[in-house]
Amino acid sequence: MEKYRAIPEGYMTVGELAKKMNTTVRTLQYYDKEGLLSPAAESEGGRRLYTDKDFFKLHQIQSLKYLGFSLDEIKSRPLDFDTPEQAAQMFDEQAAATKEKIASLTEVLDVLEKLKDETLQMKTVDFKKYADIIVNLQMKNSFYGLVKHMDDETLDYFHSRFDMGSAKEIISALNRVISETERMKGGGISSESEEAQAIGKEWWDVIMEFTGGDMAILPKLIEFAEKTEDWDPAWKTRTENVMGYLQEAMQAYFIKNNINPMEGIQE
Repeated sequence: MEKYRAIPEGYMTVGELAKKMNTTVRTLQYYDKEGLLSPAAESEGGRRLYTDKDFFKLHQIQSLKYLGFSLDEIKSRPLDFDTPEQAAQMFDEQAAATKEKIASLTEVLDVLEKLKDETLQMKTVDFKKYADIIVNLQMKNSFYGLVKHMDDETLDYFHSRFDMGSAKEIISALNRVISETERMKGGGISSESEEAQAIGKEWWDVIMEFTGGDMAILPKLIEFAEKTEDWDPAWKTRTENVMGYLQEAMQAYFIKNNINPMEGIQE
């Protein structure tokens, strides 16, 4: 790096460059430290000196940052493409990454709005329940609103029964049962048919998996499930549309297989 007694023509100080590009001296010092944009020269007094070439390079860095590229990507990515198609591919890849971020942020926004509503309905501050509501929303569990009605004992029970993986599996099974029941009811299939009884059995299996076979907790689950005002509206409409059919199918399965579902429930 050349050194000069005074600032020669065609050079500018770090402060002048920062002002021209609407950034800060500290930012330019950081870029120098990271090897993104180093000064072309330095005065004998230690002042960093930049040229018009540095100005245009900084403009490029700022433009790529605006497009969402990280400083590491800008530093490591060669920008001397041979064809417009190569540059277009880079922008296309960044567009795809940006769409993913938008989808993720949209999901987070939805969670925040629903969590705000749940917080106001709870009328108390309880970060333990907030965390459980967030997890249920992440897993697309439309019963997330029931969390606010659960006591610590019930929540601790579910924490001991499920991790994220097993919880996702049971929610996926629940959604599958509802979808299949919608299909059969819409197709006019009798709730006493073999096919309907099979879905009734699957529904019972979901309940048994959820309770771990502890029938004593079933009445409490039924109590929570009756609080339909706390359900997601779309999910409430879906379940109300098929629940009667599903209960009939499950009952037909019980009768055929001589099963007493209430056996073992503790008073």
